[in-house]
Parts: sequence; structure tokens; C-alpha cells
Amino acid sequence: MNQPSSSNPLEFSIRGIVLGILITLVFTAAQVYLGLKVGLTFATSIPAAVISMALLSAFKDATIQENNIVQTIASAAGTLASVIFVLPGLLMIGWWAEIPFWPTFGACAIGGVLGVMYTVPLRRALVSQSSLPYPEGVAAAEVLKVGTASRAGAQEGKAGLKAVVLGTLASAFFALLAAIKVGAHEVSYYFRFGGAGGATGLGASTSLALIGAGHLMGITVGIAMLAGLIIAWGILVPVLTAMTPMAAGASVADHALGVWSTQVRMMGAGTIGAAAIVTLATLAKPVFGGLKSALDAARAAKHGGAAVPREERDMPIFIVGLVTLLAMVPAGWLLATFLEGGVLASLSTPLVAVGIGYILVAGILAAAVCGYMAGLIGSSNSPVSGIAILTILGAATSVGVVGRQVMGPDTAHALIAFALFVTTVVLAVAVIGNDNLQDLKTGQLVGATPWKQQVALIIGVFAGSCVVPQVLDLLNHAYGFAGAPNQNAISDQPLAAPQATLISTLARGVIGGDLPWHLIGWGAVIGLGLVAFDFLLKRGSNGKYSLPPLGVGLAVYLPSAVTAPVVVGAVAGYYFEKAMRSKTYGEAASRVGVLVMSGFIVGESLFNVALAGLIVVSGTSDPLDIGIGLPESIGMLVSLVFAGAILGWLYRWAANSARKIEA
Repeated sequence: MNQPSSSNPLEFSIRGIVLGILITLVFTAAQVYLGLKVGLTFATSIPAAVISMALLSAFKDATIQENNIVQTIASAAGTLASVIFVLPGLLMIGWWAEIPFWPTFGACAIGGVLGVMYTVPLRRALVSQSSLPYPEGVAAAEVLKVGTASRAGAQEGKAGLKAVVLGTLASAFFALLAAIKVGAHEVSYYFRFGGAGGATGLGASTSLALIGAGHLMGITVGIAMLAGLIIAWGILVPVLTAMTPMAAGASVADHALGVWSTQVRMMGAGTIGAAAIVTLATLAKPVFGGLKSALDAARAAKHGGAAVPREERDMPIFIVGLVTLLAMVPAGWLLATFLEGGVLASLSTPLVAVGIGYILVAGILAAAVCGYMAGLIGSSNSPVSGIAILTILGAATSVGVVGRQVMGPDTAHALIAFALFVTTVVLAVAVIGNDNLQDLKTGQLVGATPWKQQVALIIGVFAGSCVVPQVLDLLNHAYGFAGAPNQNAISDQPLAAPQATLISTLARGVIGGDLPWHLIGWGAVIGLGLVAFDFLLKRGSNGKYSLPPLGVGLAVYLPSAVTAPVVVGAVAGYYFEKAMRSKTYGEAASRVGVLVMSGFIVGESLFNVALAGLIVVSGTSDPLDIGIGLPESIGMLVSLVFAGAILGWLYRWAANSARKIEA
């Protein structure tokens, strides 16, 4: 096959589509586990681009646009997996005992397709005619350019693939240490503080995946999470434990963790909610302005008579509208099936109508806002938590109004479940809308055809939608979820699923009328204070410094075991990149370091998914326990030593690899 001309480069190919789907399947499985454990996911575009680049380099006719289609398909994994921020809530409230395939697949697929459709009209306004930085989209484009522009780039592509593999193997080995009981799952210490029953402490998961996530998020988010840790464990927990009597027979750790989970966590939810509302309010004008600009551009192109360049050809707006309307049919069927045979069957028609209307209206707003935030701060840092909180509050209020006439214990339970299911669809819309605009920015920079990318992302949506329910059900059978009443898992260490816990708690509180508004209110006050501080900090430093309020709120809400290693990773990444900045090979070292950290996340996550399968097959909670039985303190020390050694070795390897590439 001859090299395609620049006017019509090879983009879609069977090999590219297959490769993109395979990467999507692997990364989606990894993302589902990571999100359930820590409440965070990571962008998969850059590691997918590197893997694609390395594998397709064997073909002489491979193009940068073909590589871009592969990363576009695979990028769906990094975002669609975010539906697990809501779905486990249906297990936690006892509505499902296991994950049904078709309802889960349908919610992901319908929401994902709508996410693409809703953001097609936004491309011109928010991508090609916008000054938004799109940090991750630009980074993915740079990786693709470096990988195809020169022989040195090809070497970097191979080094990048090696970086992902090394990171994957290192983190899988580190996770194995904990599984065979040589290392510890967590390092923690709790103590009395301030007298009068006050207590606090700190826990940190021994997780290279979390360290990798911190590196990828960057020092700004890392500092925000450190601030959240200080607020939660340095101020709120000591004060509230001193005001709350300790239960008879409880340890200091039990007392501190109990107060955090019942009081501080709800304050964290208020902080996230307030910060999200303010953030969304500031985006209203640019988002609606972008919509108007997109429609004006479409009209001008239609009546101008000139041929539209390949790089500006979107999916036709007629097709977008038709697909959106047609998608409402399976969406309505899905919602009606969810209610079928239950206590709300008599209200099925009005509830389905409310659900469809909510998916249409809230979905458009959520996709536009998430897409704008992707352009502003990147997909990984987009406030999905805030969007999910606002979505469940709106969904619970809407269905609660319809069901109020038949309100009772059973109907309230069913309404909560229905609100969670509708929220799942809207969240899928939001995160794929986020991803679509990020991918389109990458495509703009490498000369891709927009409509082909939009079709490619839909392919990725369907591939990811096949994996999410399968992995989720496997993890449910192996580990279960904290707080779920129908607990029949084999392991006695359930996954925390922190975001789903928050979302289901909010749904219960809104419909049941027993939400602890005083705690959420105090959290909202903290959130507004953080918004004001962030505004003054940006203004005083001319935009150089920032303290993202959503990042702070997330650290107040998430367990310290999750946030502490993220902070460590962010600080380690900052000092690594600072050390590399003065080197001639500094930029290459930074890119290789990012890929090592992506490998950390993939390796640990996939190891634990595989371990879940082994738990189910063997029927034992610790199938890899070799019976060494080290004391907990020794296990902690082993984990800390190995983590430090692996991190130091791979940072050094990344620097040396970059030096060889530049040489």
C-alpha cells in the first residue's frame, strides 16, 4: 500500500480499529478497578498513543492520523469508566445483588453516544476557534508528532512502550508483595490529639498506582489535596472527635475514622458541591457563547457555498440530531424496563418522561461544561465529582416530585434506585463529551478529520460499554462494596467505591428527607472560602498559582489512605521534572516519566482485576497468601523500602532513556 497523500491520509484501518478496541478493553478494566478503589481515574490518551505508535511503526504506510484514531478509540476507556462513580450505589442500597449486563451496557452506550452527539456542535467554538489550552489534548498531539517525525521520535516511541511495560511490571510486582502478605496494604498511625477525647492520624495505601496518579495530576492538584488532608485530619477530625464521645471498647483509630466517615466526609461533600456550583456558574457565559458561535459557523458553512476543508468536516448536524432523537427510544425502553414489575410500575410513564427529559437537558449542560473544563484543565482534572453530585441532586429531586404521591418506604427505595440509574446515563454523557473535545483538539493539531474521530470515539464507547459491566460484576463477586447489604463476596476487604458511596448517600437523603444538611452546609462554607482564596491567589500571582477548591474538597471527602500517596506522587513528580528542566533532554524525560506512571496505574489495576478472578475461581479471600505471616510493622517497612527503590530506579531509568534518545 502506498503512503496516502497529505490531502487524504490513511485514518481508518482494520488494524487501527482492532488495536484501539484491544487497548480500550485493557485500560477500561484497569480504570474500573482504580475508580472503585480510590474514586479517581486517569486519562488514557497518551499511553494509548505511545502503544499505538510503537506497534504501528512496523507498517510502512502507518500515518500520524491513523495513530490518532487508535488513541481516540482508546481514550473512551479513561472516561467511560467514570460511570462506576454511580453504578455501585445500586448495590449499596440493595437494589441489585449483582451487576446485570444489558442495563449497564445500555446506560454506558446510550450515554456515551449522546456525549459525542451533544459536543459535535461545540467543536468550532471550543476547539478550533478557541484559545483554551487543552493540556492533555496538546500533550497527546506532541507525543504523536514526536513519534512519527524523525528517527529519534521512533526511538522515543520504543522507549515509551518500554516505559509503560516496565511501569506495569513494577507495580504488578509491588501489588504481588501485598497479595502474598510480604508487604502491607496500608501504612497508618492514629493517636490522641488535643485532649478531651480528641484523636487523629493518617493512613496511606502502599500503592504505586496512586503515586502514578499523583504524578499525572501534577503539583497544583497535589498541593490542593495536601491542603484537604490538613483541613480534614489536622483540624476537623481532632475538633469533632473531641466533641464526640468515644464508643465503649473503641480504639483511637476507630474513633477517628468513625467521626471522619459520619461527619467530616459529609462536610467534604458540601465542599465539593459548593466549589462545583461556583465553577459551573462561571462557565455559563462562555459555554452558551460557544454554542451560539458553533451554530453561527454551521449556518455560514451551509450558505457560503465554498467546500469545507477535510480538517473542518464534522458529522453532519442532521445526523447528529437524528441520532440524538433515535437514542431516546432505547433510553426510554431502558428506563421503562428498569421500573417494570416494581412498586413504581403505575408511575412508569411520567417517570420515564422525566428521565428522558433530564437526560436531554442535564446531559447537554453537563457535556458542555465538562468539555469546557477539559479545555481549561484537562480531562483528568475535570470536575466529574461535582457534575455527579449536582446531577444526582437534580435527578433525585425530579423523580421525588413525581413519586411523592405514592411515597412510602418501598417506593422511596425504588425512586432512589431510579435516580441513580438516570444519573449513570447523564454521567456517561458528560464524561464522553469531555473526552470528545479533548480528542478533537489532538486531531486538530495532527491534521485529522473530525467526523472520523467522532465515529472512532463511538466505537470506543461500545467497546468500553462491553467491559464495564463484566469487570464490575467480577469485582463485586470477589471483593464486594463497602456498605452493600447483599454482601456475598469472597474477600473480607470490600472496595470502598468512595464516589458511589457519596452519590447514593445524597440520593437517599434528598428522597428520604434526612440528609445532614448542617454538615453539608458547613462544608459548603469551607468550599466558598476556598473559592475566594483561590480567586485571590490567582489574582495576586497573575495566574501563576492556584489552589483548586474541588481538589481540596475531594481530599476532605476521600480516605487519607487514598489521598496521601497521591500527594507523594505529585511532589515526587514535581521534583523529578524540576531536576530535568535544565537538561537538554528534559522534555523527553518528562514524557517518558509520564508513561512510566501510566504503567504504574495499569499494572496494579490489572493485577488486582486478575486477583479478583483468582479469588472467584478459588473461593478463598487470599489465594496468594504463602503463609509467611510477617508482623504488620515489618510489612509496612518492606512496602516502604520497595516503593522507594522502585520509584527511584524508574525515575533514573526515565532520565537515562531520554538522554540516549536526544543523543
